[in-house]
Order: sequence, then structure tokens, then C-alpha cells
Amino acid sequence: MYKILTLNNIAVEGLRHFPRERYEVASEITHPDAIILRSYNMHGMEIPETLCAVGRAGAGVNNIPVDAMSARGIPVFNAPGANANAVKELVVAGLLIAARNLCDAREHVKELQETGEALNKAVEAGKKKFVGFELPGKTLGVIGLGAIGVEVANAALALGMNVIGFDPKITVRRAWQLSAGVEHAENIEQLFQHADAVTLHVPLVDETKKLVNHDRLALMPRGGVIINFARGGVVDDAAVLAALDSGKLHAYVTDFPTTETMAHPQVVALPHLGASTAEAEENCAIMVAENLKDYLENGNIRYSVNFPEARLPRLDAWRITIANANVPNMVGQISTDLANAGLNIEDLLNKSIGDLAYTIVDVNRPVSDETMAELRAIEGVLTLRNLGKPVT
Repeated sequence: MYKILTLNNIAVEGLRHFPRERYEVASEITHPDAIILRSYNMHGMEIPETLCAVGRAGAGVNNIPVDAMSARGIPVFNAPGANANAVKELVVAGLLIAARNLCDAREHVKELQETGEALNKAVEAGKKKFVGFELPGKTLGVIGLGAIGVEVANAALALGMNVIGFDPKITVRRAWQLSAGVEHAENIEQLFQHADAVTLHVPLVDETKKLVNHDRLALMPRGGVIINFARGGVVDDAAVLAALDSGKLHAYVTDFPTTETMAHPQVVALPHLGASTAEAEENCAIMVAENLKDYLENGNIRYSVNFPEARLPRLDAWRITIANANVPNMVGQISTDLANAGLNIEDLLNKSIGDLAYTIVDVNRPVSDETMAELRAIEGVLTLRNLGKPVT
């Protein structure tokens, strides 16, 4: 029986992917095999010795101590793309809100005290203050062309906008999904020079901190818009506020309010709504539950932020998995120990990423506790799991 600890409320549709006959899922489990969470902050949390995997029902993993998990040989899974449509729709909404001054206009109407014909006159008189602009013909710069960025870029093209994108790490899969109408920026500075609006879809790491700053904002055409549904730290708030005050920027739409930004009249600050749809929450929960289940039962890894992708079809064989430091001769030592135990390797997959390596081995007979102890004693082995035969 596998034990799953939930640190947040997880969509029921996702939890249904853990069969009750093989899984115990609860918010008060003391010795879990896996943790599934959304926004819970795991930094500083005491990590159970039994933990084999962590699953984030969303894309960002800043709330998870990924480096600490890697050091212990624990994969961290996320759900990239499962909330892409929800965020795409919010970005489009952000563009329209900024272009048509919708929030200010709504607040203006709410403050009107007149009635009847006087109200009609006040409405007509007030609308002159909220004249906006249309999106067709304007240029949207998309920084980060992952699952969300690609959908945003394609949607903006459908709205009649010109689109320029930048992502030096775009995958082949995402490149195939990206419309041919999206222009490629050689660097971020070129993107800012040509973009009337910029939307961000990058993780918060050292290289993206304050990606939007004074120097890059100065490159934009006057009256630009910044949209941030990525992470708060990728934008230099002080630089944005200064650009708003000078008229360089027309609006800043963000999902990450701060005391300073939320008080500015040209900032539309939202309460982290990016993936807050029932559909996105279900999609994320289902995706991460399926990947956790496949890892726990079969040792397969897909959509991990710290482990290599490794998937090996199950044979009618006994399976072990090894996570280890990425050092020479590890597979040789593993093979030697198995051979010394009289075990024949039916299939083997070895993948690595950075300092980590991961190996899946199928053998012809059960692996004894003695052999497992010998494998575990190999210098550099972080975790070793004996999965036996596939579940039928």
C-alpha cells in the first residue's frame, strides 16, 4: 500500500487516479511514500525518511526545496502545460484590460451618484477619460516559449497582433506547436525594442530575477504594457513604477501584488489567479497524480524538474531503480553486482541530467535483500527501490 500525503486541497478528479486498493491518500500521513501539493511551502519542513517523490499540481516549484530533494535522490514532478489554457486566457484578458482601461472605467461608474437622465449624461461625459487602443497591429513580445508562452503567442496572432518571441531553451516539441507567424528575437533587448506589450512566461531563477528592469523598459515604445503572470521576482517593481510615472508605460498587469504596486492607479494587481480555474486545477492534479503513480509503481519518470526523463516499458520481469551521483562506472558496478547474484538483465535504461543519474533495470528473478544491500553500498547511490513485477 502506497501512502500519499496531501499538503493542500487537491482536485478530487486527480486523487481518483490513485486506486484505493493500492493507495492511502490523506492530509495526516506520517510516513508517506509521496507528497502532492500546490502552494504549500516545503522549505524548512522536516522531510520524512520514507519519502520517494514529490508532486506539484502546477508548474512552478519555488515552494519546494528541489536541491535538497535532488541530494536525497527524490524526484520532484510538476504539471507543465496543464494550466496553459487558463493562463493564456488571463493574459488575453490582461491585454484587453490594459488596452481599454476597463478596471478604471468600472471604478468610475461605481462611484457615480446620479440617477436617471443625469446618470446617462455622467456616463457619456466620463467615458472620454478612458479612451483606449485596439490590439490588431500592435506587437506583443513573449518571453518564454514553453507550454503557456506558445499558447499566448498563437492566441495573440489570432487577435491580429504581431508577435515576437524569445526563448533560447525552446524545445523541439514547443517549436512545432508555435505558429510560423511568430517572429524570433535574437535577444531580450531586441524584443523590448519592438514590443508594444511584453508578457512573461519564465520561472524565477537567478538569471530571470528582475528580467524587466530600467534599461529594458527604456527600450520600449512609449505607452507600453507589461503583463506578468509568471513570478513576482522577474519584474523590478521600482523600475515599472518609475516607467508608469514617466508615461513610458501605460499599464502594468500582474498576478503578484506588492504594497507599492497595488497602490498605483495604473497597476492592475490580481490575487494570483493564473491557474485558478476548476479545469486547470483538475488537469494539474490528474497530470501529477498519473506521473507519481507511474513512478511509484514502475519507476518511470516524466515531467520531473530535477531528474532526467526515463521511461521503460514493463516486461514480465523484476524491476529495480537506482538514483545516483552522475559518476563513471556506476552502471558497470550495478551490472557486476547483479551478475554476481546470478541475475540476468532483461532490459536496462540509464539517463543523466547534471550531477544526477537514474537507472531502471529489469532482471529475470527476484532481487534478494542481500543483493539490494550490496547495490545500496555502492558509493554514490542515493536511492534504491525494488519494485518487483508489474501490478496486474
